[in-house]
Amino acid sequence: MNIREIILGILMEVTEEERYSHVVLREVLEKYQYLEKRDRAFISRVTEGTLEHMIQLDYILECFSTVKVRNMKPLIRNLLRMSVYQMKYMDSVPDSAVCNEAVKLAQKKGFYTLKGFVNGVLRAVARGLAQVRYPDPERQPLKYLSVRYSMPEWILLKWLGQFDFETVEKICGSMEVERPTCIRCNLSRTTKETIVKMLEAEKITVHEVPYLDYALEISDYNYLQAIQAFKEGYFQVQDVSSMLVAEAAAPKWGDYCIDVCAAPGGKSLHLSDKLGGSGYVEARDLTEYKVELMQDNIDRSKRINMAAVQKDATIFDSQSVEKADILLADVPCSGLGVIGRKPDIRFRMTEAKQQELVRIQRKILDTVWSYTKVGGTLIYSTCTIAAEENWQNVKWFLENYPFELESLDPYLCEELHSATTKEGYLQLLPGVHGTDGFFIARLKRVR
Repeated sequence: MNIREIILGILMEVTEEERYSHVVLREVLEKYQYLEKRDRAFISRVTEGTLEHMIQLDYILECFSTVKVRNMKPLIRNLLRMSVYQMKYMDSVPDSAVCNEAVKLAQKKGFYTLKGFVNGVLRAVARGLAQVRYPDPERQPLKYLSVRYSMPEWILLKWLGQFDFETVEKICGSMEVERPTCIRCNLSRTTKETIVKMLEAEKITVHEVPYLDYALEISDYNYLQAIQAFKEGYFQVQDVSSMLVAEAAAPKWGDYCIDVCAAPGGKSLHLSDKLGGSGYVEARDLTEYKVELMQDNIDRSKRINMAAVQKDATIFDSQSVEKADILLADVPCSGLGVIGRKPDIRFRMTEAKQQELVRIQRKILDTVWSYTKVGGTLIYSTCTIAAEENWQNVKWFLENYPFELESLDPYLCEELHSATTKEGYLQLLPGVHGTDGFFIARLKRVR
């Protein structure tokens, strides 16, 4: 099996067919789970690294190629990108081997006439990579951030309008750092200590994480679905930022909860876990596929006070009016806070798409707000750090609907307390808080 051919296939699906990288990578790793751990790790690293550094890799290529990257054949473009990534970021792979494998792969894929071009460009990169001159942060700060961190300039301009240069660089830098898998222990099923023992028995590395004592980070495992504690439903893969949603919701014994955009179900499962078998959680989403995905997680976690339901959050449901003690609106968003986990988001998202998402977010809020009981709680959340999708939406909502913000401080650890959490909302930033980028607001229905 040609490992580089597998990687090239993934890159083609992501960049040309516009499939999500984490989905394609998961499918490939499941298909080739028989490969050695080293080979699977190589596939993951080169795939994710090429996507994470794509703007920088294109910048390097255009220092040595007479053909603009955008004018190259798609397969050749991706082949060169993944090859330059290996040269720049993987010392264990000799440059000569990278060049030779790329030429062989170009020929195998039917581009015999371009193998000389591939060879010439990569040999030139190998000779001159150390001498490449990058934009200066003082004279070209926007260009510097874009090339250094492979972030589109339109995203950077928005962030620089919200935060200072140092904070934006921290955000960008954090998205390059490989992070272990974060998990939430299902404490209604077993204890954290039991889970840790089971993981360590399988030689899996376990670390504590900040903010929540039932969250852990795990690494040095090969295949998630093969972990016994996962198969038993003792933990759920979930970032700490996402876990804080259920903390902010703070369900009481017997509460009825509706999650209107629930897939893949992590937050709903967390609410169910916190209810300790009481109350009920209705986890809704738009498509049959997503509902099936949630049902798989419900079955694995053996949740008895929860159901997955297919419903469109933009279509009013009269049967749900004033039914929910807690209404969770984790709305579709640009995902700019989770670029570190889903690197292709930065190239898939556009300003026009983001504005359309804001319209959808407001349509969902307009449709579902009345499902909250008077005196009940609405949690609004996104996995982005864009003001127009977060605080500006909350401001619009408060101006038009019978809700008020409630302080988050009683529900969050002191480390996260700030002027905004006292007011009722929290913006988590990658590189600053050690989590994904995430926004949470707690609102109470007053009439």
